[in-house]
Amino acid sequence: MAINRLTQFAASGAAGGGDLLAIEDVFSTYLYTGNGSTQTITNGIDLAGEGGLVWIKDRSSANGNVLVDSERGVSKELFSNSTLAEQTNGWLSSFNSDGFSIGSSSVFVNTSPDNYASWTFRKAPRFFDCVTWAGNSTLGRAISHNLGTTPGMIIVKWYDGNQNWAVWHRSLTAGTFLVFNGTNSAITNSNVFTTTSPTDSIFYVGNDYATNGTGANYVAYLFAHDPLGPSGDGSDGLIACGSYTGNSSSGSEPVINLGWEPQWLLVKNATTASNWIIYDTMRGWANRVGQTDYSLAPDSSAAENGVTGGADGGTPTATGFDLEGCGLTAANTTGDTHIYIAIRRGPMRQPESGTEVFDVDHLSSSVSQNQAILTSGFPVDANIRLYRTGGAGQFVNSRMTGSYLLISSSTAAEFGGSSPADWGWDSNTGIVKRSSGTNNYTNQTACSFRRAPGFFDVVAYSGDSVAGRTVPHNLGVAPELMIVKNRELAINWSVYHAAHGADKYLILNSSGTGFTTSAAWNDTAPTDSVFTVGSANTVNANGNSIIAYLFATLPGVSKVGSYTGNGTSQTIDCGFTSGARFVLIKRTDSTGDWYVWDTERGIVAGNDPHLSLNSTSAEVTTDDTIDPDSSGFIVNQVAATNVNVSSASYIFLAIA
Repeated sequence: MAINRLTQFAASGAAGGGDLLAIEDVFSTYLYTGNGSTQTITNGIDLAGEGGLVWIKDRSSANGNVLVDSERGVSKELFSNSTLAEQTNGWLSSFNSDGFSIGSSSVFVNTSPDNYASWTFRKAPRFFDCVTWAGNSTLGRAISHNLGTTPGMIIVKWYDGNQNWAVWHRSLTAGTFLVFNGTNSAITNSNVFTTTSPTDSIFYVGNDYATNGTGANYVAYLFAHDPLGPSGDGSDGLIACGSYTGNSSSGSEPVINLGWEPQWLLVKNATTASNWIIYDTMRGWANRVGQTDYSLAPDSSAAENGVTGGADGGTPTATGFDLEGCGLTAANTTGDTHIYIAIRRGPMRQPESGTEVFDVDHLSSSVSQNQAILTSGFPVDANIRLYRTGGAGQFVNSRMTGSYLLISSSTAAEFGGSSPADWGWDSNTGIVKRSSGTNNYTNQTACSFRRAPGFFDVVAYSGDSVAGRTVPHNLGVAPELMIVKNRELAINWSVYHAAHGADKYLILNSSGTGFTTSAAWNDTAPTDSVFTVGSANTVNANGNSIIAYLFATLPGVSKVGSYTGNGTSQTIDCGFTSGARFVLIKRTDSTGDWYVWDTERGIVAGNDPHLSLNSTSAEVTTDDTIDPDSSGFIVNQVAATNVNVSSASYIFLAIA
């Protein structure tokens, strides 16, 4: 995404009128745990004012897919895995301006302690629409819609009668359709949708009772195909409906270029009978070949596949998705046509405050099964789990890498990831303890980060050992700090800092000064769309999975910078108004730890607890190295840390 587009999104506020539409305005994957009573899901989507669709699936148990839309009413449910007519149970009690409320303890939407996934689609031009009509058996009948662009996929249900769901997709042969509640391959019957293609205002139905029988009432869910967006350059595209030919041969799997990173994928084999499959990055759509991906099937009541074992569903990339390692019939059968809907990852707007994208949470008590821990007030994409009592080192993990962990002080490859793991990303706002029993996670502090334009991004990629290889990212600006680790080899972490230069790299797991070489960044500074790596195994080993954490300066939110020590005390002005809540400092002209401070543990006028990312030692609480300042933070020269030695050079990351 180009910087001018970032600026427009930052200035547009909530979408409306002529403002640019961002994906966070119109779509949400929200995970929650049933409580057996009532609860409100706050996902930021205006259903009360704009209308739309809420789709809920019990991940833990074999309960059907529940669909409730604003056109039929909040009290009425349909089941995508069933031919049944709508039911009036009132499982949802209201559509709200920022989500929806559940008014029932039904096992389908809110039984304790099951885990649930909810997907919310807001009615919006160029994204999604929902319409109803009364059937009249007229072949070629035109139905109006408000997408403002040509639909990519249309799902229709006779909602007051028992009948299969019918699906039209732009990639299917004219006169054919798919059954949403079944595994069927494409069926030829031009009386369902006819052979006339839809337009930006109309779609056509036949005289079959699946779409237009006399005396029957219908609902249609319309998904746009608009990957390039109104700008035409992909910077504001939200959704794509396409197809690909499967190839499960290793090294030859399909790579789908959307121009942006997806967060949600619905896929179906149109040639061979198979389930429909949904992947999303919130539940776990991993970025490593062979790693379990968590799938749900719209045509089945089955619990989530992946909790007790599953398959590789490919990986999302910064520019689309890759079917590498996927041999599923539904998603990648050699020679078969597979259709899909892909929805863009968000947020697309720059944050305006640090509290939107960064939080620190300290856990001081034991936790039990399905309890959310180390949470924040926003969707978390990555965290650093600080072990205050020492011994374990500091754990680095992300939603993109699932339940696998890296240790910042170690060269070790990532570990964990058992299925089911003891913990997982089963909450939007943090992690959830999955295993039974009670565990003691006391004295852990989590620094949680949200990916957002101009602030922070996470990129997973496979190495190829080619010097000068460019890796796409979605930060929207040139990264100023990049922390990179080969996930499969016992090898050092590599760190790029703009003040240090692209011909040098630092090592996160070392207190050393770093090295001058082109092997890491190929002597090439990153840009607003790619970063460049050399041939070193640390950043580009052939066939290895690699993870990169990217940070930039965003006024009022974050500051990546450097300073020269003065030997006493000095204020580091970050342009903040309420001070820094997180500070990372490293000396670069001589040895020095990667010191971390945060306000949860204490950034005060007195002693401030600090840990080192390159060490397994317990936190130190006996020195006053930094002090608070509204513009950023103050560094004091104390021998224990030496973060302000006269004429010494330092780099830092601060977050407001």
